[in-house]
Amino acid sequence: MERHGEETHITTEEARGGTGLNVMRWVLLISLILAIGALTMIWVTGALTTPQ
Repeated sequence: MERHGEETHITTEEARGGTGLNVMRWVLLISLILAIGALTMIWVTGALTTPQ
């Protein structure tokens, strides 16, 4: 971080906060898989328990 008078200049790495984009991709992928699995279980359970 550099200061020039009243201005503060920070680098891109300092502004990001330390976590990379790959971490967010894994979080989104895992949550998507869990959501699809939960909705599939709800759908299958409802289809099996509904009288024909």
